Amino acid sequence: MKEKESNVVTTIREILSDAKLSRRSFVKGSAVTGTAMGLGFGWKPTLRALAQASAPLSDGMGEWMPATCQGCTSWCSKQVYVVDGRAVKIRGNPHSKVNMGAACVRSHLSLQQVYDPDRIKTPMKRTNPKKGRQEDPKFVPISWDEALNTIADKIMELRKNHETHKYMLMRGRYSYMRDVLYDRMTKIIGSPNNISHSALCAEAEKFGPYYTEAIWSYRQYDVLNAHYILLWGADPLAANRQVSYYSKVWGDVVDKATIAIVEPRLSASAGKADEWLPIKPGQDGALAVAISHVLLTEGLWYKPFVGDFKDGKNLFISGQMVDEEAFEELHTNGIIKYWNLELKDKTPEWAAEITGIPVEQIRRVAIGYGKAAPHAISWLGGGPCMQVRGGYSAMAVHALNGIVGAVDNVGGTLKANKEYTGKFPKPDDFMDDIAKKGKKHKKIDQRGRLQFPCLKKGKSGGGVITNNAADGILKDDPNEIKVAIGYMNNFSFSAPQPERWERALSKIPFLVHITTNASEFSWFSDIVLPDTHHMFEKWGYVKAMGNGYRHVTLMQPIIKKVWDYKIDETEIPWLIAEKLAERGFDNLLRHYKTYKDPETGKAPTNEKEFALYALKYVTQNLWDPAKYKGGDKFNGWEEFRKVGVWNSDPYPFRKRWGKMKTKTGKFEFYSETLKEALEKHAKKHDTTVDEVMKATNYLARGETAFIPHYEEPFILGEEKEFPFIHVDHKSRLNREGRSANCSWYYDFKDLDPGEEVWDDVAKINPIDAGKLGIKSGDRIKLASPTGSLICTAKLWEGVRPGTVAKCYGQGHWAYGRLASKIFGKVPRGGSSNDLIPAQYEALSGSSAYYAVTRIKIEKV
Repeated sequence: MKEKESNVVTTIREILSDAKLSRRSFVKGSAVTGTAMGLGFGWKPTLRALAQASAPLSDGMGEWMPATCQGCTSWCSKQVYVVDGRAVKIRGNPHSKVNMGAACVRSHLSLQQVYDPDRIKTPMKRTNPKKGRQEDPKFVPISWDEALNTIADKIMELRKNHETHKYMLMRGRYSYMRDVLYDRMTKIIGSPNNISHSALCAEAEKFGPYYTEAIWSYRQYDVLNAHYILLWGADPLAANRQVSYYSKVWGDVVDKATIAIVEPRLSASAGKADEWLPIKPGQDGALAVAISHVLLTEGLWYKPFVGDFKDGKNLFISGQMVDEEAFEELHTNGIIKYWNLELKDKTPEWAAEITGIPVEQIRRVAIGYGKAAPHAISWLGGGPCMQVRGGYSAMAVHALNGIVGAVDNVGGTLKANKEYTGKFPKPDDFMDDIAKKGKKHKKIDQRGRLQFPCLKKGKSGGGVITNNAADGILKDDPNEIKVAIGYMNNFSFSAPQPERWERALSKIPFLVHITTNASEFSWFSDIVLPDTHHMFEKWGYVKAMGNGYRHVTLMQPIIKKVWDYKIDETEIPWLIAEKLAERGFDNLLRHYKTYKDPETGKAPTNEKEFALYALKYVTQNLWDPAKYKGGDKFNGWEEFRKVGVWNSDPYPFRKRWGKMKTKTGKFEFYSETLKEALEKHAKKHDTTVDEVMKATNYLARGETAFIPHYEEPFILGEEKEFPFIHVDHKSRLNREGRSANCSWYYDFKDLDPGEEVWDDVAKINPIDAGKLGIKSGDRIKLASPTGSLICTAKLWEGVRPGTVAKCYGQGHWAYGRLASKIFGKVPRGGSSNDLIPAQYEALSGSSAYYAVTRIKIEKV
């Protein structure tokens, strides 16, 4: 460990010692009450007496203020203990019925983030006109006025030349104030190019539920009433949605339910499971259809939901076709087609050879799961579906919920509860002819083309294919991008094969980045604007679900402003609008002035009023008694602001049975909804569905394209040259790749199974390592067909032989003094994305992160 690292570690340990904070209390506090911590980098808390995780803060020195954590997509409601304008402690908001007052370890790292001395403190501009990984931007500080004037001039130049379609907005982590900047500003300027990060997140995870039960979203799970939980590439104790809630209740869940997990790596959740199925990467679909086969042949489907054979005799016999007329379905569609086209031959014996899971374990899990019906959850994570051919695996995994009747049921899988936030005023009246013409151009990510259906909610080109935007920029296809703004995104680190983004961003003549820290994306920017931290400094709100509820949780400025930053989604667009108005284009500013304060009717006159009024405007239905529609009831804005969270009514179980928004109104094993979407996409390109399948790298032909089914995985690299399959996973300490400049991230890294503190390791099974002569601690190079990284070897039995598991999060070459070894030059550790090629699950648009590449290992 270098001297700087050693000094930082010593400082942190000194702080923890002075604060009487042990590793045990850190973890315990994260799951129960919250933990007071120092802020690192030599700052020591003055409230050391308050550090005990179990001790209430009741001495009157400070105040608990409501907040929201966006360290992952759990979006938990929090409370922050603020003393003299400074945040010193985090805990869950006890008013939330979703995370129930719980907090995970991620929330505490936000204290180091907000007071990070490496945060951008003022606007900066590039002085080196050359762009590239090896080009120092030579940023110099400038005023907000200069930065905003420059941005406005560039936008006006596009409008003058009728090139507004060459403007681009790239969105990363957002609140639901997003549409102010992402949608309304982009449309009123006149561009189609608002590109979100969503396809880097998990769009394929939404594909399965949508084309079976018409839910294009994530799900919540009634774990406390479940009798069996079958996890597929999901790790709810570390890196799934509602980590805080699941961490709080998992002890009760373990007592009540059998838990099985399908995962090539022994995750945190696998370590507490009854069954670990270390599957060969990419073979999840095979296991899912084999389990379905057992459920039907053993008569374990849930008859009150699926229906039954008319004569009561089970005709699901291995290898035999079934007459569709013999079965009377209730709330599902196509169970017999599913059997005849896919399931009849997919026995456990067939699956065992493909998956590497023993026949007896497949049968045991399937029968245990089926006997627990309908309180049996099949929990789809990113692993099975964020693969090149993962869309149908997503359907196959989710279809298990339909077979056992867990859909919309007690102890099953649920959609989001209803909430009542409003929408911002429409932009149409403020779009002039230039804007309307520019908006008609094609999007830069090439969505909707034959090879990229992106079938969000059944619409060809309805979704985003984020990572492909880099190729669109590089090829000027459908057009060049001249002016771009990105906020809270870092595609040149977070996207697979990020060197493409380095070249793409270098090509954009004028690029603006709104961010808290100077990241890899910032490196290629012309202007960098300092952003607020979501938990402590921003007006906004987000929506999340869990525990049978949905909450809307507020963000608000609760600490003293330290540096010269502004809110990304409200204050900055308002200030740009003012500058555009000064130049004769006042459409955007006039639009923003329609966001009036619901309490006073006053229109905003500056950016701070706009940020507050816009939030009050869109949440009025939740806090205004005259607008009450359901859930928690408040007496007005001030009460809502002080509580910080609104909760929905409890979940209405089974209300959707027979009333789903699929084409048939039922849960679809044979998806008429997908059939219609694929046929429309094929017609759009004057071709057939079979040709669509071919263009998207799928093997299905004919009617198989409309049902869940197994597809052989599409993995790059020849096994002879690249003998191992790469397994990517996320840390329970990752704040979406933004933890790497926090010393606690390294100090507590071994909270992740198989990881080491202050190191970046690749986990290799000892059987494989022995053949290569590699031992723990060796420096190694991992190489794929498209990239490489250098890290440390860790021999660990918790990873399947033939695979190498590498945690995402390290490998920054920018972002701060800890994130990189030498800022702008030498990364700390290696980024998994440097190994992962730019491949896609094209039906959804999702980037493929799993079972997508082979790698080789070399000693360094």
